[in-house]
Amino acid sequence: MNKNMKSIVFSECGSPEKVLHLEEKEIPSPKHGEVLVRMIASPVNPSDILFIQGNYGLKATPPATPGFEGVGIVEKSGGGFLGNWVVGKRVAVLNDRTGNWSEYTTLPSRQVRPIPSAISVSQAACYFVNPATALIMTNRVLGVPRGGILLQTAAASAVGKMIIRLGKHLGFQTINHVRNPDHIDHLKSLGGDFVISGPIESLRDQVLPITSGKGVSYALDPIGGESASAVISCLGQRGKVLLYGLLSGQKTSIDPRFLITGSKIIQGFWLTDYVKSQSILSMLRLFRQLNHLILSGILQTEIGTCFPLEKIQEAVLEAQQNGKPGKVILQIDPKYF
Repeated sequence: MNKNMKSIVFSECGSPEKVLHLEEKEIPSPKHGEVLVRMIASPVNPSDILFIQGNYGLKATPPATPGFEGVGIVEKSGGGFLGNWVVGKRVAVLNDRTGNWSEYTTLPSRQVRPIPSAISVSQAACYFVNPATALIMTNRVLGVPRGGILLQTAAASAVGKMIIRLGKHLGFQTINHVRNPDHIDHLKSLGGDFVISGPIESLRDQVLPITSGKGVSYALDPIGGESASAVISCLGQRGKVLLYGLLSGQKTSIDPRFLITGSKIIQGFWLTDYVKSQSILSMLRLFRQLNHLILSGILQTEIGTCFPLEKIQEAVLEAQQNGKPGKVILQIDPKYF
């Protein structure tokens, strides 16, 4: 094995296409309780972009390597039962410390998870962040029942499309708002029960007729700002909304009187915090669900353009474009594609 590796690094926070560069670094050695993973692929997620910009909940300490998830093969264990068990296995790499946009990375052995061989490389690269977010929010946190109605914004996003398919699978309906009306037909083809567009200020006027004037009991918003305010205005009696992103970068305005009347609930959701609060058994059950739902196509990720590490600027520029065909993937080891 070579002593050096290629790694994407940023020395200061800022626009990803400006601050990211390729470096050659020494391959790290795993400490006790850690594993060394040879990376195969990693997606460019919104959370990665926010992390590089310095706008994510987990703050970067430059110089740093981005990439919160991906797929790779465990090359070496630093010791410990779990690490020794996964050596040689293809694993999902859930990395909030050293970054996955690199040919090799080290991380705690508990943060890698073997993936069934039937799951393709591209789907394995996107195994956790979006699928787990969609499933946990709808099924575990909101607990949307069969026959219930869920309102979501950014419905054309990767998570939004997964939630539409989950709704069909679990038996709840979805009201889906998109900014671009060109997405309407596609989302309906995925199973979106109601797909609406138009100014976000008109959201309440469009949602109330669908719910016979009662408002919704369950809602999701990853945008913040005016979008979150509009979603909150659509809540009915004891309605609950999860805010799980801040794509707009704007603060959300809330009228406390509206919340008080009808005992409505606003709750934040961050996948990292949720995972840390769960027991090992709870996470094992989650992984079993994810395996089934990814293999059945319900939580599959739509894949867009793939880029080598050398074209990182092109990759992050495309990842930030609205209306892209699917998830941007970094091909770290091209021979697996």
